[in-house]
Amino acid sequence: MKVPKPRKLPSGNWFIQLRLGGESVPITESTEKKCIHTAEVIKAEYRAGKREKAIKTDLTLCEAIDKYIDARSNALSPSTIQGYHVIRNNRFQGVMDKPLHSISDWQKICNDEAKTCSAKTLKNAWLFVASVIRETTRQSTPRITLPQIVRRERPYLDPEQILLFIRAIEGQECEIPALLALHSLRRSEICALTWDKIDLKRKRIKISGAAVFDENQKLIQKKTNKNQSSQRDVPIMIPELSSALLDCGDKKGIIIACNPNTIWAQINRICRNNGLPEVGVHGLRHSFASLAYHLSVPEKTAMQIGGWSDNKTMHNIYTHLAQKDITRYETELSKFFENANKKANS
Repeated sequence: MKVPKPRKLPSGNWFIQLRLGGESVPITESTEKKCIHTAEVIKAEYRAGKREKAIKTDLTLCEAIDKYIDARSNALSPSTIQGYHVIRNNRFQGVMDKPLHSISDWQKICNDEAKTCSAKTLKNAWLFVASVIRETTRQSTPRITLPQIVRRERPYLDPEQILLFIRAIEGQECEIPALLALHSLRRSEICALTWDKIDLKRKRIKISGAAVFDENQKLIQKKTNKNQSSQRDVPIMIPELSSALLDCGDKKGIIIACNPNTIWAQINRICRNNGLPEVGVHGLRHSFASLAYHLSVPEKTAMQIGGWSDNKTMHNIYTHLAQKDITRYETELSKFFENANKKANS
């Protein structure tokens, strides 16, 4: 199926401008062959009546994003909306005020954006913008090659470090939120926790609800959690948490009233002063997972206590720690034979 000859863009990508029934369809791909193939597929879909007619719009990218967000304002969480606004205000600023129909070379735009942010930030921004484009224009978006995301190992405390940390935070302002995080609670769950969810006699914590920042950086209380598995009962396992909660005076309303960022800073300061990894709140949650692995707690049980919706996170943590054990055992085996040789030669 004959399509226009592609032309090479300054970015190195190849571009074809299709005209289908008065509709302009821009196609950008990384190679000439891919560009021709995509154009042929789109043209075939159009002839077969499978391609939805594009919507002509003069909306700028910024206006399209606002329209996309407004249509979902009652369905999305405040933190999700905040994230969308962060993308609108910080990413793709060179084309944000341009009409959508005039923006074509998204690969070059993403290449330039990669110089200003992390690979993960760029991926999230592009996936969001691509959704906005598809909904606004009913046109498919080009396949974009993005930088590879290098997985950063999240710091956590090993079992011995956990005990040192518990001693170090005794009596500190962040003691209760830090101990809650070591019980697997997320930051949003800690900030939403109220006294009526604490049963000190049975030593149980009912996790239900979350507190997240909205677009104005105001903490909003939500009745729902991150996922269904997040609603759970967590046993109070650390004696210091029971003692700290018992010592609190007025046991009404929200337990943790300070700003989540303050808690994060206090935890890291204490870690820094005691020669521990600066783990923040979420790193303490992962420390719970590392301790569960150390104590041979089955993944499924740790998932249930921690409120993970699937085993991917737990499996990744367990696998990572298992690899560290393999390295340790390999070292021990090597030492065994080295010592044996030394004894034989002495």
